[in-house]
Amino acid sequence: MQPDNLISLKDDMVAFIAGHGMRRLQGYVSDEVPAVLFEEVDSDSWKDFVEHAKAAGSPFITMSEVVLEKPDIVALLEHLREQSFPDNDSPEIDEVQSLIQFVGKTGYLQIGFPYQGVMFLYETATDWYDRFQQLMESMTELGGIIVDDGDPDE
Repeated sequence: MQPDNLISLKDDMVAFIAGHGMRRLQGYVSDEVPAVLFEEVDSDSWKDFVEHAKAAGSPFITMSEVVLEKPDIVALLEHLREQSFPDNDSPEIDEVQSLIQFVGKTGYLQIGFPYQGVMFLYETATDWYDRFQQLMESMTELGGIIVDDGDPDE
């Protein structure tokens, strides 16, 4: 069963990376960077990933985390309420409100290392974080829709 807070996993990663004599660089690797995503085989696959980084001679591993913050939920709720006005009973609003229980929890971790111009990445996320991301992406997509209520004969 996947936990709803990845803070313990992060602590384990930090200790394991340091135990291998490697440094951590706080930083997120975006989708614009050429990357290979490490496929998780089991819950300890991240350890294999760190060992690959060491074997590749990487002096550091990048690390990024996302902790859910209340302003993130508030902004998402406000946007959803604007989109569903006057119907404030949409299921998405209830779903976002249920995410409040995860405020302060770590929902996403990414570690990576560079090798020959490519970033190798390991990512893991909680189920609630994945759903939060889906809601955020749908909010962004909806915000980009242009509604033309003009007369089609004009």
